[in-house]
Amino acid sequence: MFKKLQIIWEKLPTWVKNPYLVTLILFIIWMLFADENSMVTQYRRWSELAELKEKKQYYQQQIKEITKAYNELTANTESQEKFAREHYWMKRDNEDVFVIVQEETE
Repeated sequence: MFKKLQIIWEKLPTWVKNPYLVTLILFIIWMLFADENSMVTQYRRWSELAELKEKKQYYQQQIKEITKAYNELTANTESQEKFAREHYWMKRDNEDVFVIVQEETE
């Protein structure tokens, strides 16, 4: 067994026998895949950051739209009446409100 290993060791190129190079290769493999801050982990964090930035942009847009609607509601009494009629089905005393609900078919 020892003789087989010795024959294999002799057939290896000299650059593979260099302990510094072997250590460097092992270090690179460790940093790319096994470390806590490996490249795989960094990629996951980068993709999560991109997703969070998209969500942030969406919510900022929603805030702008809601602020605009709020300002419109507080400034105009006609828009308040329209909002109350559409969302809360409020009516005047001399009116009837008919709510038509369409069932979704799958």
